[in-house]
Amino acid sequence: MEPNLRYHRFMATRDSTDTPRRRIVEAAVELLENGGPDAMSTRAVAAAAGMQPPAIYRLFGDKEGLLEAVAEHGYAQFLERKRAQLDPAPQDPVEELRRGWDMVVEFGVCRPELFAVMNRATGRGSDAAHRAGLEILHGRVRRLAAGGWLRVDEELAAQIIQATGQGAVTTWHSTPADRRNPALLTVLRESMVAAVTRAEPTVPTAESGPAAAARALRAALPDDADVLSDAEQRLLREWLTRLAADGGAPHA
Repeated sequence: MEPNLRYHRFMATRDSTDTPRRRIVEAAVELLENGGPDAMSTRAVAAAAGMQPPAIYRLFGDKEGLLEAVAEHGYAQFLERKRAQLDPAPQDPVEELRRGWDMVVEFGVCRPELFAVMNRATGRGSDAAHRAGLEILHGRVRRLAAGGWLRVDEELAAQIIQATGQGAVTTWHSTPADRRNPALLTVLRESMVAAVTRAEPTVPTAESGPAAAARALRAALPDDADVLSDAEQRLLREWLTRLAADGGAPHA
């Protein structure tokens, strides 16, 4: 089952069967974003939700369980925005990359407390949501590779995109408010784009070398091809990954 579908079913079950739970989580998120972590005491959350504190322990176990639920709620909103923006066949995959990066950074800049809780979360729901978000990112990178835009290996490209996005958010919030310059975010985004994409797409040819051809072919491979066995697909992907990474240079 795809990570997106797994997460959707998991959250649908949680939300559809537990209205008091949802009320508490929404109250906790509001307190967190308006007053920071210190404002999110179990007593304050219970009062904001119109319930008694024991309800929190009954539904979440402890405050850590509540924080995990808050992270799941944040991921649900984050993924909803990501999916709304998703274009399975973009006219310009580089612009799609820019829009996706901007959306992540905007979320982190505008909702710092929730973003921090999401990044610290380790529960089952937040893990499923994190993997669902990564699937969207890897889909974008795969489309860049298939179109001949990718300058580096897909895995490295995804790491650069993630690192620059998280770094932009962290730097923004660690800078005093009177010294924050929105131009920083633009420069970081364009540096990321320059690091992972080419100025013009490369049509793989013998002259362009095996790395470009390997990236494009690997990106175009279907996940469920019937022509090759599972073992053959794994072996082919391993070969293509090596070629994409170093252009097929011989190993000592």
